[in-house]
Amino acid sequence: MLSALVITFNEADNLPDLLEGLAFADEIIVVDSFSTDSTAEIIKKYPKATFVSRHFHNFSDQRNYALSLAKNNWILFTDADERIPKSLKEEIENELQHPGDTVAFAIRRQFYFEDKPLRFSGYQSNKAIRLFHKEFGLYDKNKLVHEVPIVTGKIKLLKNKLDHYSYKDKVSYQKKIDSYAQLRAQELFLQGLHPNAFHFYLKPAYRFFRHFFIRLGFLDGKNGYTMACLEAVGVKKRYQYLKALYRSE
Repeated sequence: MLSALVITFNEADNLPDLLEGLAFADEIIVVDSFSTDSTAEIIKKYPKATFVSRHFHNFSDQRNYALSLAKNNWILFTDADERIPKSLKEEIENELQHPGDTVAFAIRRQFYFEDKPLRFSGYQSNKAIRLFHKEFGLYDKNKLVHEVPIVTGKIKLLKNKLDHYSYKDKVSYQKKIDSYAQLRAQELFLQGLHPNAFHFYLKPAYRFFRHFFIRLGFLDGKNGYTMACLEAVGVKKRYQYLKALYRSE
């Protein structure tokens, strides 16, 4: 038995395709952070879907809350901008029939830039644990963003990929990296890190260099260059927000 979990905020454009792809799950739970678009209305049209409103504190906290609502042991966590292709759905169903001693499955992700696949740019080897048995997995409460479940047990890598439409347009992506930067700054603040010139200049420059050159972003052309720039901007914003936290203290 499988529970599909999603956390959302103003995802009306993404939800129809996502929910259609999750229809094979036994239940769908969407924990929403009081969206102001038609997110709630769309979710309520799906009989399998349960809609819950809850204030957002950070990603790990919200995911663990969604996890607590699941009725089934096996959990499939997806983001609203991700899609489950038919091949992946069939593989998940087959694996869950006889999981053996496997308690979690990692899934590779195919990133898309305005509906065009990014073949390189640092995303070619990206994978994440999205399918796991809830008795053996929980999100680290100290990770406010870029959260991953802590799994105690055997992890298996699935063959088929999850489609991730991470970049729809520049404005929405900038909003995403800005919110991530704020949460990452809070993490670093709690760790007591004080930013300096290295963090403000060298780390963003290296992030661009890594994505565009080391991770072959130049082979993705203009899209690869744009993503490398945005990655660098996200790093710089992180330390700007961190500096602001110390000023406010």
